[in-house]
Amino acid sequence: MTPPMQSQLPNWKPTLTAIMAILLWIGYWYWGTLEAMAQIWWRSETYTHGLIVPPIALWLIWRDRQRPAAAQPQATGWAALPLTGLIFLWLLGDLTAVNALTQFAIIGIIVMAIMALVGWQVSKLIAFPLLFLFFAVPIGDFLLPQLMEWTADFTVQALRLSGIPVYREGQNFVIPSGHWSVVEACSGVRYLIASLTVGTLYAYLTYTSLKRRLIFILASLLVPILANWLRAYIIVMLGHLSDNKLAAGVDHLIYGWVFFGVVIVIMFAIGARWAEPMEPAQQSGPTTGKAPQKPPYFWAITLLLAVLIAAGPLYEKQLRQSHIDASVSLSLPATAGSWQVDAPAIDWQPRFANPSAEQHSVYRNPDGWVGLYIAYYRNQNYERKLVTSTNVLVTSSDPLWQIVANRQANASFGGSQVAIREAELLKKHSLANERYIVWQAYWVNGHLTTSDIKAKWLTAWAMLTGHGDDSAAVIIYTPKDAAAKDLPTFVNEAGGEILRSLNEARPK
Repeated sequence: MTPPMQSQLPNWKPTLTAIMAILLWIGYWYWGTLEAMAQIWWRSETYTHGLIVPPIALWLIWRDRQRPAAAQPQATGWAALPLTGLIFLWLLGDLTAVNALTQFAIIGIIVMAIMALVGWQVSKLIAFPLLFLFFAVPIGDFLLPQLMEWTADFTVQALRLSGIPVYREGQNFVIPSGHWSVVEACSGVRYLIASLTVGTLYAYLTYTSLKRRLIFILASLLVPILANWLRAYIIVMLGHLSDNKLAAGVDHLIYGWVFFGVVIVIMFAIGARWAEPMEPAQQSGPTTGKAPQKPPYFWAITLLLAVLIAAGPLYEKQLRQSHIDASVSLSLPATAGSWQVDAPAIDWQPRFANPSAEQHSVYRNPDGWVGLYIAYYRNQNYERKLVTSTNVLVTSSDPLWQIVANRQANASFGGSQVAIREAELLKKHSLANERYIVWQAYWVNGHLTTSDIKAKWLTAWAMLTGHGDDSAAVIIYTPKDAAAKDLPTFVNEAGGEILRSLNEARPK
């Protein structure tokens, strides 16, 4: 007689051992990325929540551990394809020193490695905790300009509807009781990220239907934006009605967080009215699913994952070693057409951190002058890079200068039509209403662009093809009343010489 088929008990010991080994392996090769992410959690109030995201994800898995524990893990080799893509994404981010890209990729690498070792069926059971790990990525600063613009738009419009006259210029506006500015802290990005993180977790724990979960997550995204607009308006009104005795200094932030806390509590209280009871966990006995994988196949997949994980950092190190000369010899032409080089004419300079070389001069002709600033970068890293949110024309805390307008322009640069970023620069507290028009572009490996994304991609492509990461910010400015004539004339006459100087600075 044939004995009855025995139920297969899930064998998790090899899988858990492999997961621990792979996570340690990832930690070894990507320690710099993980450490940088942890440092942002620790020092930035906006991303402090990242410290508790991994423990929450582990708790979510432990909370519902019966179902994945009863399933048979089945390592799968297909996950090597998306894992390779994530490793390449990390490589691009590291070559261009983009924290958000490398940190998003490393979380993806961790998630995909776990999915590869436990298999598709188990991955579906722990999908939310794995996806929740992406909230640990400190990303959101790119939203600052748009959120600040929206906040300023709403506040000014609400003040006017309240009967208060407003004069606005950029993110700054004046009302009869004083001056106000919408700065980074007023953007509401902290409220948005905190609300979305907590709201997503709340939706998962409170609802069982996908529709209700998505609706609440959408509310968690929209409510903090609207609440921040209202918060900004209320703070300005408090200052105006109290003759600036309220909502000033630290009170500004305290009132903001109190208001936000009240709004979030109300949102959760409303959401609780449609709460759905969670399905009780089923006590599962031995399963009759797939039989455990044979050890050689399982460990072969684990070895494949380990090789792929190490390949990215090893290739990145090889690319870096081929470009070790960081010294830059940058010289600008003494003459360009009718223009002669001279010393800077005003006490302003763009804020670009740690360039490999920089030049700041003025070119004059009989009719006027044009300023030229170049910040040149080579062997970029996370402390020295061209495209970053901290490299700006004017910082928000500058006591003397401010940007009051941003737009796009076109110019004939070195004989080619290119797009140019245009900004209007104002010297504050100047009786002469001193204003300048500033043109800005990136030069990357011989190409001009105004796009941060394109500049990063050009840098990565140059590194991957063995041309190094030489790049520069080219900034040209002149008094506003002469800008329409002098800026196009200068870039048309001197653009070719400027590009030639940048190309000569590249390693031969």
